[in-house]
Amino acid sequence: MKEEYYDEYRRIGLKISYYRKLKGMTQEQLAEKINKNLAFIGAVEAPNINRTVSLDTLFDIAKVLNVPPHKFLIDDEIVHSRIG
Repeated sequence: MKEEYYDEYRRIGLKISYYRKLKGMTQEQLAEKINKNLAFIGAVEAPNINRTVSLDTLFDIAKVLNVPPHKFLIDDEIVHSRIG
């Protein structure tokens, strides 16, 4: 990951966490539905871990959470209070 994109990946992870919780799903359930392990989801969602996610995986997550993929990429108010 390029250092210049760290905040963007962090925002994506926080949004995944937000929408997953909104759906009432655990990290383990999400991981199972996208054929990833729990550690992967935990690392993607953790704001202090540098973990990238491919577009294929992002599209899989969006499908499972029933969220348009672009919602993970736009800068909006959902995570501003979490990023601080």
